[in-house]
Amino acid sequence: MASAAEQLAANLNFSAFAKATELHKRLLFTLGALIVYRLGTYIPIPGIDLAAFERAFSGQSQGILGMFNMFSGGAVERMAIFALNIMPYISASIIVQLMGSVYAPWEKLRKEGGEAGRKQLNQYTRYLALILALVQSFSIAAGMQASGLALDPGPMFLISSVVTLTGGTMFLMWLGEQITARGVGNGTSLIIFAGIVAVLPRTIGNLLALAKEGQINAGVLLLIVLVLVAAIVFIVFMERSQRRLLVQYPKRQVGNRVMGGESSFMPLKVNTAGVIPPIFASSLLLMPTTAAAFLARDPSKVPEWLSWLPGVTAQLTHGQPVFMALYAAMIIFFCFLYTSLVFNPDETAENLRKYGGFLPGIRPGKRTAEYLDFVLTRITVIGAAYITIVCLLPEFLISNLGNSFYFGGTSILIVVTVTMDTVAQIQSHLLAHQYDGLIKKSKMRGARGR
Repeated sequence: MASAAEQLAANLNFSAFAKATELHKRLLFTLGALIVYRLGTYIPIPGIDLAAFERAFSGQSQGILGMFNMFSGGAVERMAIFALNIMPYISASIIVQLMGSVYAPWEKLRKEGGEAGRKQLNQYTRYLALILALVQSFSIAAGMQASGLALDPGPMFLISSVVTLTGGTMFLMWLGEQITARGVGNGTSLIIFAGIVAVLPRTIGNLLALAKEGQINAGVLLLIVLVLVAAIVFIVFMERSQRRLLVQYPKRQVGNRVMGGESSFMPLKVNTAGVIPPIFASSLLLMPTTAAAFLARDPSKVPEWLSWLPGVTAQLTHGQPVFMALYAAMIIFFCFLYTSLVFNPDETAENLRKYGGFLPGIRPGKRTAEYLDFVLTRITVIGAAYITIVCLLPEFLISNLGNSFYFGGTSILIVVTVTMDTVAQIQSHLLAHQYDGLIKKSKMRGARGR
């Protein structure tokens, strides 16, 4: 027999959505916030030569700048006030999360601090995001001034650029938190999602232009569409896949009543690491390529002992066999590294033992931790293989179609996973609205009965 929650979920339809006025307000707030974000990606920072910057960026579009431009919805190529996007905040969140596993004071805050500890770590994340934004914005401003892209170079240009870029990141960090609290979905993820989706029409247009020019035929175009659809279906299937471990709680007698004896499941996601591994791998691989491209703009400034660098970095570009091999190896490495940091088998086993839970047939404590580690390692192998396949499929297309075609596996992962998470939150709001309606009806019936 279906549970009450399952029965309510089966009744979710357009009429239920039409009655959920609170959800409408949240959706409108989210939409308005994303429109504000998109408008900001078209406002350039003051004091730069936009035409010269556009020419300089066109030579770096296949490097790390191209990846950041994709995540920012084209703000980098326009050097807009949101050019840094939310990336400093994401980097700070990852650093604080990693430090929370290895740095004792922060680990204590994470484990024992409760809500106050979580707020304290969030505050540390904001401070670190500010520092990273200041460093990155100063590096960008100094690089533009050194490259002759500033209309009026000098201290005022540096200060105005740093303040503008850092202020843009801080505003997006605040906007993301507002979306999470007052809108629908995770605000930070939705901002990145909006940036990627914004450049999709241009990507599709470029693909159609290639077909019109005869660089790719109709069969290849159809193959690309089929690969895209298959990748989306595959991502949805794998993101919803999990290994469910049975957790049993013993019976205990309280007075004349027997309590406990219940069972539940511990879900272990196949892809515990999320989209962090391909982002890290892409960033590390594209950094030397971007640096070498900047050096190549003026060969006279390249030291003799670095004469080998252009040949090596030429192999670290999209579609090259060396790039794909290193990309796959680094994705797998970061999958295992990040999974080991976000899921601690010893801590999970201790929590189970503390609350009286156990895995049937497994002794509580050390044996449970060893079993959890064994299961997690096996499913991480599957998760790492899944992310590697999704991210390498576009690289195989690039190797055959050339760098004029770029189709990022990381962007597909982000778009699909954020869409799934947002839809799940919308369904949760609809369920909560239906529960509220049932509670109000029962109260009205009770009042009439009196």
